[in-house]
Amino acid sequence: MFGADTHAETNGLLNRLVEAHRPLVVSHGGVSTSTVPSNTTLAARAALLSGADIIKIDVSSSVDHVFFAFHDGFENEFLGVDRNIQTMTAGEIGELSYHWKDRPLRRSRVERLTALLGEFRGRPFMFALDRSWWRWPTLLRVLDGLGMAEQVLLKVPAWEAQALEKLRQHRTKYPVLAICYTLDEVRALPIHDDEINLVGVELIAHDDDSPWFDDSVMEQLHRDHLLTWVNSETLTTGIPLFAGNDDEKAVAESPSAAWSRLFDLGVDAVQTELPWLLYHLRSRRELP
Repeated sequence: MFGADTHAETNGLLNRLVEAHRPLVVSHGGVSTSTVPSNTTLAARAALLSGADIIKIDVSSSVDHVFFAFHDGFENEFLGVDRNIQTMTAGEIGELSYHWKDRPLRRSRVERLTALLGEFRGRPFMFALDRSWWRWPTLLRVLDGLGMAEQVLLKVPAWEAQALEKLRQHRTKYPVLAICYTLDEVRALPIHDDEINLVGVELIAHDDDSPWFDDSVMEQLHRDHLLTWVNSETLTTGIPLFAGNDDEKAVAESPSAAWSRLFDLGVDAVQTELPWLLYHLRSRRELP
């Protein structure tokens, strides 16, 4: 079981998902295809149809503190504007659309975070919210209003001590995933602090020398009741997030070539932009 016994009820859905299938299929922003942009309700629906267990959503905020599902920094590419979305009011953001995804009689709008999450309240899957930790505790209070603590996983870098303190002070103990590059970062985590519902770690590995490829290290993480999560997205920066076991390799060679190593390591969740490929590989490996 991942997470402390104290938070067993809140972590129930996560543990049921892992018990049913491993590794969990985590879809980055949902599935973006045709007229469907990422970080939208339709992209989330497409991810579920592709076999995803968790959908990672990026969080942005307007200057008047309304939260949107959008990765800031991509405004020019996605929205055709030169301003950062976080310098705009909610009204201004509401007028934007993913210009290359619009079609006659329907503009593809940037969606409010609460509308997107609320559409799936009570469904047996989770959302992982990224790029949100510097907006706590305002965002945490907004999430409280949704009543979806079991379905919401919060990502935060392990070194963001101030953000972790905000979680400690907040009444609702949302499941938390700490992003870690090193063993020292893992060791410094508040694993035994019941005021922080730490359920897992996202492990970043730039090359094969990473400690995450040591079976004994992975076994210790599991003994500490920490879910292990890796990111197999291919970034345009060229920086590998898990030693080149990535989406591009899944397409260029095969899903097995990219991800079988992760299965063999006992990784509990894999984040990808190709959830259907990971889902089918997992299904084949589960066959007797």
